[in-house]
Order: sequence, then structure tokens, then C-alpha cells
Amino acid sequence: MADADLDVVIRQLARQLHTGLLTRAKERRDRFNGLAAKAKGKETGDRFKMMAKATMEQATAAAKRLQMSADSYARSMRLVASTPIPAKVEKKAKEKPVKKAKAKKAKAKKAK
Repeated sequence: MADADLDVVIRQLARQLHTGLLTRAKERRDRFNGLAAKAKGKETGDRFKMMAKATMEQATAAAKRLQMSADSYARSMRLVASTPIPAKVEKKAKEKPVKKAKAKKAKAKKAK
């Protein structure tokens, strides 16, 4: 139950951020298009139109990344929630590591 609620919350927050991001981007695009319409020179108007187009492209790319990260997070949470937890963890016997480096150094000193 809790993992389903978490999934809903994650998707809801992502949807809110997605709509807010695109709303602001559209406002900014409209502003640039308005400046392009008011521009006196053709070059200036074209520059504002390019800025409006670039704004929307960047906003849609950011919105896609946001949605993908929310989906990825929700998917990983579902995966973690579905994995069984082991009942008993067995401790491994600690073995003493063989110290080969010291043995090699000792042999090298004796050889000299």
C-alpha cells in the first residue's frame, strides 16, 4: 500500500513540475514572439523568433528529462519494494589474508 502511495505522489509531483515548466516556457515564448512582432529590423525580429523557438525546445527537453527521472525513480522504488528481504543473514568466517607482499620482500632481501 505504501509503495503505491509513493508512486502516486512521485507521479503527481512530476506532473505538477512538468505543467509549471511548460507554462512558464510558453509565457516566455509568447513574450519573445511579441518582441519579434514589435522589432523594427528584420534581423532583430528573426533573433527574437529564434530565441522563442530555442526556449520551447529547451523546455520540452527539460520536461522530458524530468518525466523520465520520475518514471525511473518510481520504477526503482517498485523494484525495491518487490524484492524479498532475506530472513537470516549468515556471517562468513573471517579468513586471514595471506601476506604475499611481505614474503616477497623478505626473499628479495635474502637474495641480495
